[in-house]
Amino acid sequence: MTREQYNTQRTKLMNDMRAAIDAGDTATANSCRDQVRALDNQWEAEAQARADFAALQNSARSFTPADVTPAQTNAATQIVNFAGYAAGAHVSPQTDPSETAEYRNAFMAYVCHGTEISADLRASVAPMLNAAATTTTTAAGAVIPTTIAREIIKQMKSYGELYAKIRKLNVQGGIEFPILTLKPTASWIGESESSDDQKLEAKTKVSFSYYGLECKIAQTLLAAVVTFEEFQQMFTQLAVEAIVAAKEKAIISGTGSGQFLGITKDTRVPAKNVVTLTPDEFTSYSAWKKKVMAKIPKAYRKGEFVMAQGTFDGYIDGMVDANGQPIGRVNYGIDGEENYRFCGKTVDTVEDDVIPSYDDAATGDVVAVFFNPTDYAENSNGSFSTVKWTDHDDNTVKTKVLHICDGKLLDPNGVIIIKKGEAAKV
Repeated sequence: MTREQYNTQRTKLMNDMRAAIDAGDTATANSCRDQVRALDNQWEAEAQARADFAALQNSARSFTPADVTPAQTNAATQIVNFAGYAAGAHVSPQTDPSETAEYRNAFMAYVCHGTEISADLRASVAPMLNAAATTTTTAAGAVIPTTIAREIIKQMKSYGELYAKIRKLNVQGGIEFPILTLKPTASWIGESESSDDQKLEAKTKVSFSYYGLECKIAQTLLAAVVTFEEFQQMFTQLAVEAIVAAKEKAIISGTGSGQFLGITKDTRVPAKNVVTLTPDEFTSYSAWKKKVMAKIPKAYRKGEFVMAQGTFDGYIDGMVDANGQPIGRVNYGIDGEENYRFCGKTVDTVEDDVIPSYDDAATGDVVAVFFNPTDYAENSNGSFSTVKWTDHDDNTVKTKVLHICDGKLLDPNGVIIIKKGEAAKV
């Protein structure tokens, strides 16, 4: 029985049951109920059989599982923190238990059909978790095979207008790091003197926390896949799109509570770097030159503008200087890809839920940001886990992809925040 056949039969039975209830025909209603339950059991049994076949197909044992303890078999989902593997638990690519055909097929069956991964397979990947430094959820989950995790990381680095450009770190969370250890400087020394120690104030330090980011993938989106290669491609695409979209929004407007601290919410940005432009000023090159560009310190002029697509198309594209020369323009590469420029700087356009377009923004809202993407850093060890989750609002089974990360500005001094101002009163 195909999924389409199952859905068609179930829908008809539920409609008949509803009609019988409305007509007061309890006998027919009860009969329809029993048929629905039988159909559900049949579908579940067939799905289980398909999943078992997928998990066993071409899956000869290539490893000996470790001894299984109750804590391992019944443990909640573990999300590896920035520390990565536990001491002495690192495995080489050649012996990576998550890369065996058996585990990969079992993981696919788990995500696509809800088939639980066996205790011995869970135990085999237990060394990939740092039990001393993890956060947990209340449901049993699974380690994502390294192949898929690497592909997610690879695609994340190049996906998105903004996220692809920020700095990626892998440092221990919860510890303060002087910014100069992440962004070093050099100093001149004399013939008989050494350089001064780089004394840092508290405000020049940054620390990263452990924040969980999750995206929920409906099981129905993956139920039809057959091969692991097809599964990997679809699973990776869905996870990357959701995770990067969430991260790009957090880079700009994250609260810093359970998520990234966004640029527009960072109180370390100097007050003088927050600029308000009236509607007339927003379309004036002279105003942008005096109130925005003149605010950018020399050392930070390699930054970029970030704004909504509608803002650029409606207000920036085609803007000219006093001599009629375009300062807001679209350049087209050899492949026809659009590249946006404004005042000689690159413009990254984002969705309206990241930064509202000028037309939709209220007075006082942020409508554009200027900063150097490398002055913003994400910290993550690149580990991912999954856990099954049932959405009781629509009765669908979903897979949550769990990822530990944090993000903050390393240097707020080069940030310029542009807000929408009130129209001049006549």
